[in-house]
Amino acid sequence: MNSTAPAKHSVSVTGVITDDSGRALLIQRRDNQHWEPPGGVLELGESIYDGLRREVREETGLEVEPLALTGVYKNMRRGIIALVFRCKATGGELAQSNETQAFNWASEEQVRELASEAYAIRVTDAMHDVPTVIRQHDGIRVLP
Repeated sequence: MNSTAPAKHSVSVTGVITDDSGRALLIQRRDNQHWEPPGGVLELGESIYDGLRREVREETGLEVEPLALTGVYKNMRRGIIALVFRCKATGGELAQSNETQAFNWASEEQVRELASEAYAIRVTDAMHDVPTVIRQHDGIRVLP
């Protein structure tokens, strides 16, 4: 790698939407069939909250209100920094999109069974009312 080249990072936003029974919404992606919370890359010039609302709406059909930043996660292999927010749904209806093929309101145990460790930890961190966490992962596993 050229030491004079600037580091390349991208920032993504993720919404962990919880319901009254404490479950979190997972989407099943069309491209790889993986279960994840809704979210995606923040566009240049877009505010963090606007990007969060856009990504969640595009992938779920739901309108959300962010309640708290629950974690900051870095994929060490790909240079992606994810800002994860606990959210509540304020409108809209669940609808599949060109990015999503299924939805699952999952308990904490189900989240751990369905999602890879790197995504499950984001959701389970957001399901608890604890201070914001900062973690790194390799795309699949959480790193120490």
